[in-house]
Amino acid sequence: QVQLVQSGGGLVQAGGSLRLSCAASGRLSSIDEMGWYRQVPGNERELVATIIGAGSTNYADSVKGRFTISRDNAKNTVYLQMNSLKPEDTAAYYCKVVAGFPRKVIYWGQGTRVTVSS
Repeated sequence: QVQLVQSGGGLVQAGGSLRLSCAASGRLSSIDEMGWYRQVPGNERELVATIIGAGSTNYADSVKGRFTISRDNAKNTVYLQMNSLKPEDTAAYYCKVVAGFPRKVIYWGQGTRVTVSS
């Protein structure tokens, strides 16, 4: 059984910072990708940032230069440091882990709310 437990998030004023964490536990092997997605009501879940393999990162254009994704392999934990937050960053944030061999499985965290006030 694999579990992803998210922490962080909350309410912050525009221009502020927050840090999200997502710790993966259980029978995990061969983690390929860890990442963050976000979703607002009525919209599809969208990519925020991913970190793949040895550390290759990918960011949505809207967060480039403001958000930083990082990973602690020893702890199977992925982080999202969010700086210069904007009201449009308000969403539910979900972590995603792709792991397993030979068959890859996608796991999702429970979601955490980020609200940025103007």
